[in-house]
Amino acid sequence: MFISRIALNKARYGARQLISSPYKLHAAVECAFPPNAVRNNDEGRILWRLDTSVADNGVWLYVVSPEKPDFMHIVEQAGWPMHAEWETKNYEPLLERIAKGQRWHFKLRANPVRKAKEDRGRRRRNGGIVGKVQGHVTVGQQLQWLIDRSASHGFAILCDQNDRPDVVVRERHKENFKRADATVTLVTVVFEGCLEVTDAELFCKTLCQGIGRAKGFGCGLLTIAPDLNN
Repeated sequence: MFISRIALNKARYGARQLISSPYKLHAAVECAFPPNAVRNNDEGRILWRLDTSVADNGVWLYVVSPEKPDFMHIVEQAGWPMHAEWETKNYEPLLERIAKGQRWHFKLRANPVRKAKEDRGRRRRNGGIVGKVQGHVTVGQQLQWLIDRSASHGFAILCDQNDRPDVVVRERHKENFKRADATVTLVTVVFEGCLEVTDAELFCKTLCQGIGRAKGFGCGLLTIAPDLNN
């Protein structure tokens, strides 16, 4: 597995096109790998996420993948062609370090949703039909969505001094973008906080396979960094 990042130049039209359309950015990420490349297997799959840097308002594309990518086409379309650079590192050394009880700072952009369990009689709007996937819209619902999935993904959310989940919920958006002739609507949110590894094998799988739906549209990639408070 590999983890990569590349800076996008917002001054360029191509970058703005990619940033505004998860569908187009998904296609660009896919093109970083040849047709015969492994995109999804038992070890991991292609995951990506756009991050905005608070320090300089820059935009970074992060990608985790089973094979090493080539981002030259993204550099030419949306980066700095005179400085064709991106970072790619072997993910295995980090994965091999993961152990139960470790604490990490984490970041995740996710698509927190649920399936409707009952028909509330709103068929005209398709809002209450059993089995319909609906996005969680409140901070409480979105945070609970993450907490409910933590154990099955090998981690637990840590709490602060007031015994509240040590997680910041931000960049809460309802995104609409074109996919062929259809309009796709996604509820997305960014979680940042602190976690503890409860099952090393499950957690490594989470880092390589992601969490939740809409992975092809920039959701599900969990990244970690040392927790400086421990």
